[in-house]
Amino acid sequence: MKRTCTSLMLAGSLLAGGQAMAGDLLQWQNNSLSYLYGKDFKVNPHIQQTVTFEHADGWKYGDNFFFIDKIFYNGKEDAFAGKNSHYGELSPRLSFNKIFDQKFELGPIKDVLLAMTYEFGEDDTESYLIGPGFDLAIPGFDYFQLNFYNRHTEGDRPGDNIWQITPVWSYTIPVGGSDVLIDGFMDWVVDNDVNKNGEYHANLHFNPQVKYDLGKALNFGAKQLYVGVEYDYWSNKYGIDDSKAFNTNQNTTSFLVKFHF
Repeated sequence: MKRTCTSLMLAGSLLAGGQAMAGDLLQWQNNSLSYLYGKDFKVNPHIQQTVTFEHADGWKYGDNFFFIDKIFYNGKEDAFAGKNSHYGELSPRLSFNKIFDQKFELGPIKDVLLAMTYEFGEDDTESYLIGPGFDLAIPGFDYFQLNFYNRHTEGDRPGDNIWQITPVWSYTIPVGGSDVLIDGFMDWVVDNDVNKNGEYHANLHFNPQVKYDLGKALNFGAKQLYVGVEYDYWSNKYGIDDSKAFNTNQNTTSFLVKFHF
């Protein structure tokens, strides 16, 4: 299964990479750099600064999303990663509407997709996710995706062959001469897995950003420069059971600056 997931994601990435040679494949793209500063993180060191690169695009047969975080622990040492770390995800999706040139619609469902994600980072963190995805038309939202993944971990780590539900959204609110953008995701791992390496607990990671379009307000350009906050709630972080001895329920807010190009 892992090999199948990897092959599908690689195929999606290679097809998307063909955009450079065949411009008609690329329908839109967006890139951004952001900086985050926050306190009260759990499991890892208390204070974190993060620089993130994100890429999103839509192409002839689907869409792609990629991000990579470079995380600095403000001079503190993490038990496994040292003073800094990295984490990223590659998430290609293949659209039934686009591939078959037909409308797979029913009620709020406007497209059905094959959704995949490859998670990677410091130490032994590789995971492969695959499952059905849906694009939903919900009044007021810029977009709303709902993806259902079956998770497969690399090696013998716990958390293998379990299900995750991931909604992704964007909502814009006009404010004066500019806008407030509320977007983000939620990863809800809905069941537990026990194997020879121990127990992996169900967990929920809720991660919205609330951002003011400063570029539009300053006539610098709409949807280019944002300032705001990112809220990060993660129960049983990394699937580690929260207890009196070890608090793994994360609840923190970080200052955010984000530039799109």
